[in-house]
Amino acid sequence: MDSVPPYLFNQPAPPPRRTGWIVYSVIVTFFLFLSVLANLVLFAAAFGRGTATDGLSVTTHRGRYQEQYVEGEEDAKDKIAVIYVTGVINSSEDGYSTEDGMVGDIEDQLQQAVDDKHVKAIILKIDSPGGEVVASDTIYQAVVDAREKKKVVAYIDTMGASGAYYVAVAADYIVANELSITGSIGVIMESFTFDGLADKVGIKFYTFKSGKYKDILNPTREPTEDEKALVQGMVMEVYDKFVGIVAQERDMKVDDLKNGLADGRILSGKQALDAGFVDELGYFEDAIGKAEELASIKKARVIRYVEPFSLRNLFRFMGNSNNSSSKAKIQIELTPNEFKLQTGHMYFLPSYMFH
Repeated sequence: MDSVPPYLFNQPAPPPRRTGWIVYSVIVTFFLFLSVLANLVLFAAAFGRGTATDGLSVTTHRGRYQEQYVEGEEDAKDKIAVIYVTGVINSSEDGYSTEDGMVGDIEDQLQQAVDDKHVKAIILKIDSPGGEVVASDTIYQAVVDAREKKKVVAYIDTMGASGAYYVAVAADYIVANELSITGSIGVIMESFTFDGLADKVGIKFYTFKSGKYKDILNPTREPTEDEKALVQGMVMEVYDKFVGIVAQERDMKVDDLKNGLADGRILSGKQALDAGFVDELGYFEDAIGKAEELASIKKARVIRYVEPFSLRNLFRFMGNSNNSSSKAKIQIELTPNEFKLQTGHMYFLPSYMFH
């Protein structure tokens, strides 16, 4: 025992591991999250009560949308609702609050305007080159339904061509900016083939089908003459409906349209007025004045509908912002990034949108 060093018995025990800082960090993070969440809720409440947004006040409404003051007599009881038809008309839900996308949003806004007894007239503010055939026709019919209960004025701003003009003719009255682009009455459908490219790289395609037309518009081969005639017949059927709608709404003759300006050409606002496609040249204020006149009101509060604040919309916006590049850049686009023209779909669009 005397040979054992005494320091082996006197060595102190190791200090205990300290985990308090981890617990403290978790608690602080949790309370920071609660603080951010509470601020978002307070912001939502303030926004709903009418907090100024870009100089425009917002008020709640019993409908799905909130009302945002645009111009006019802010304390007026009578209202004119402005509904925006902007961008390529489509049914994609990307960027919109309903599963039916742009179409569903416009339908809901029209219905809210119709249901509100204080809304005496509706203005469609259009800046669109047109879009999908079915989407354009669905919005047209929704405007026709609204027109039965409220006066509707269409205002063509920068562009109201093809499918957008299809929508505009549903209004009681059309005002167009003199420098706007409109017209383009027609239907377009395109496909492509890469069989020549496939031959160069040695790729072969095999198609098994139940009928000779089952793979119509197949990009791996040239279409047959029968297939071309079939597709052309469908396009002309839709075109006939388009021309018929314009003739009916604008009190024109179908044959005059087909033999004249309904050949896909675009028109300036002035040319459209001379042709009888629009009723008046002017600005947005002129459309407001016409809406007041048609509704027999002397003063009105012009409002638009906005999506109520929600955390879902905020996170969606933040997600879109994070995906965008932080570098400054200049882009020239003919169609929105989120909208893709699809082969085999029919569109009311000017032909340059496809190239």
